[in-house]
Amino acid sequence: MISKTGVWPQRIGYGIADFSCNLIWQMITLYLMFFYTDVVGIAAAQVGILFLLTRVIDGIADVAMGVVIDKTNTKWGKSRPYFLIGAIPFGLLAVLAFYVPDIGPVGKLVYAYFTYLGLSLAYTMVNIPLASILPSLTSNGQERTMLATVRIIFASIGATAVSALTLPMVRTLGNGSQAQGFFWTIVIFAIVGTMLFFVTFKTVEEKVKIRQEKITVKQAFSTLKGNTPWYIFAFNILFMWGSYFFQQGALIYYFTYNVGRADLAAIVASIMAFVPIIGTFITPLFAKRMFKRTVFMIASTINLAGILIMLIANVNVPLLLIGAVVLALGHGLRQSIYFSMQADPVDYGEWKTGISAAGVISALNGFLGKVAMAGTGAISGWLLTKGNYIPNEAQTSSALLAIKLNFLIIPAIMVVTSMVIMCFYRLDKMYPAIRAELDHRMKEEEKEHPAI
Repeated sequence: MISKTGVWPQRIGYGIADFSCNLIWQMITLYLMFFYTDVVGIAAAQVGILFLLTRVIDGIADVAMGVVIDKTNTKWGKSRPYFLIGAIPFGLLAVLAFYVPDIGPVGKLVYAYFTYLGLSLAYTMVNIPLASILPSLTSNGQERTMLATVRIIFASIGATAVSALTLPMVRTLGNGSQAQGFFWTIVIFAIVGTMLFFVTFKTVEEKVKIRQEKITVKQAFSTLKGNTPWYIFAFNILFMWGSYFFQQGALIYYFTYNVGRADLAAIVASIMAFVPIIGTFITPLFAKRMFKRTVFMIASTINLAGILIMLIANVNVPLLLIGAVVLALGHGLRQSIYFSMQADPVDYGEWKTGISAAGVISALNGFLGKVAMAGTGAISGWLLTKGNYIPNEAQTSSALLAIKLNFLIIPAIMVVTSMVIMCFYRLDKMYPAIRAELDHRMKEEEKEHPAI
């Protein structure tokens, strides 16, 4: 089936959705914990508990969203309608999350719970469809890699914009008030992100025909039975994304207190957001010549090398910047191949069971990502508390160690663990035959039921 929108408009439309997501997501991962501790004045331990509870609830919502997607049948498809439905709530709740109400310590904590949970649920509404729609956009493995590549390029551009612009915008728009600066900065990002989701809705198209009969929740989850590639892929999510979340959340703390160069935080954040684009560009070239698992291993090795360079550098700024570049290059390559890989276990489940449950599987992937994010947030807050971290003060050696654990040491351990897990992933060799059989089944079904 030929796309009405064309190949490149769809690729760009798909990509800018993740640009929009990252205008808010990067604000959350880089600055929300700092915003809560150093601007709102919530204790680090309380922030850790907040992240743990709200992200687990949000993770459950991810699974529910997947079920909703798989039971959705509209003229626009299963996943696409939610880009339109979720755009405005996503932008509005982002603004509310970075607002500081004058309602006392308890009131601020309660407000943080409600607004952050609301933002997380709105993010689920637009981000889970971004993953679940990929198998419906194309059945071609190389085009999936291309779509994933374009998605990550735009995500990196969005993340870079936030990394480079946020702190300068906070200073300029805040006029000395970080609270005011963060608020007006997020207002700008939220408006842009909301409008671009409307563009995504207009330009993407679910072209691959999926069985339109409604499936039960039990049937959807039955696709996981015996889906060993997905179990391995899913377990890896906890460690791959866990390493990333630890670093993102601790970056501003590390350069402010351990390195003593708060001005470098925006520079390093920009490097770690922009350089991945290079890794993303070369992903399709690697994917054409080797298995996706092999690409993932190479990427993880590069990422680990960057972490080790930064660990050795200590306060040596040039070496820290070199390490950040290497780390980011590996992350870009690893992230891009990850998004390409995640559609393959969906096809494997359909091949084994005859049921397509892209929504549920994508949602479970999202749930595990939220579990990783929840765990890292809780552990980070606990480590800061145990290290006697005090906002806006010179830190003790124990606090500095806690920050270093969050930023470098724990992420390095998690990258190694991720690589060990992926040694057991075996889907790449058999995938071409699986995809060919699924395409054959669809052609036979179209002959028998032309109206489908």
